[in-house]
Amino acid sequence: MPRLFAARLLTTCLTLSVVAACGATGGGTTAGPASGESRAGAGKITVGVAYSRGGRGDKSFNDSVGAGVDQAKAKLGVSAKELSPNAAGSDLEEVLRLLAETGHNPVLAVGFFYAQPLAKVAPAFPHTQFVIIDDATVKLPNVTNVTFREEQASYLVGAAAALKSSTGRIGFVGGVQTPPQEKFIAGYTAGARKIKPGIHISSVFLSQPPDFSGFSSPDKAQEAARGMYDDGADIVYHAAGASGLGVFQAAKAAGKWAIGVDVDQRKTVGQGLADVILTSATKQLDVAVLRIIEDAAAGKPVYGLQEFGLKEGGVGYTTTGGELGDAEPRIEELRKQIIAGEITVPVSPS
Repeated sequence: MPRLFAARLLTTCLTLSVVAACGATGGGTTAGPASGESRAGAGKITVGVAYSRGGRGDKSFNDSVGAGVDQAKAKLGVSAKELSPNAAGSDLEEVLRLLAETGHNPVLAVGFFYAQPLAKVAPAFPHTQFVIIDDATVKLPNVTNVTFREEQASYLVGAAAALKSSTGRIGFVGGVQTPPQEKFIAGYTAGARKIKPGIHISSVFLSQPPDFSGFSSPDKAQEAARGMYDDGADIVYHAAGASGLGVFQAAKAAGKWAIGVDVDQRKTVGQGLADVILTSATKQLDVAVLRIIEDAAAGKPVYGLQEFGLKEGGVGYTTTGGELGDAEPRIEELRKQIIAGEITVPVSPS
């Protein structure tokens, strides 16, 4: 193994027999073989995982993927090699290539940062199944695109913000203004205005492509959120990765609410900031990752687009701390209407 990657190897790669072959239902839950059913479809697979910048331990996006990998190890007996790129993300292509060259299949590329590197690597390994999480742009026969209906979760926390706001002013801090990021503000705005059509919503993105520093600039996020609170907002939602810490810090200083993203950040944020988090819009990456690995272990094709929304259990919102209170029944009503197709949530700002 090249020395470059030795320090980033998180799990020793051992080829183990898959001990279960589980499919997935349309609702995002999994179903194992019935009693006495043959498991002949199960094979021996070793999963390759190429994490996004920051790797495991980010208490957010990467850790949620890692949880799905851990569940697959425990449930299926598969093994995995887990690598992270360098801080600058300059070796994304090299990470993918190493996993493919060493026989890992499927190879999971975590995050849209891998789109261009994957478009170069995948054609060179036509018999390797690649899975890119959070991107739908790489359209190759051996690539699965896993996306999430972030706008649906954002709609629900937008409704929550409108229901809990006493000033009629709320805010949004995004990391980098890309089409996937715009889904967050689109859903948040639509959900808030469903509850209060005249609500005032301030929003900002911390950077524009090709500058992706907006995901790692908590100082800029803190300044942006502080301005919103000073202007009368009493709740600010962030979709800004590690920058979200700055939003929580600003909320704490102002004595106001913040809304987290990706995972239940009330459980992960630490630093005495949990009590400012009203709710979090969650993205169940672990659900998607487990389903993909189950399908691969069962010998099922994992090509094409796989989308996870409220119906599939791929997104949601949290109630930790009980801060939503009497707003929760209304939010649940909206959640059921989205699942039933009675509400269509926009994916781009109007």
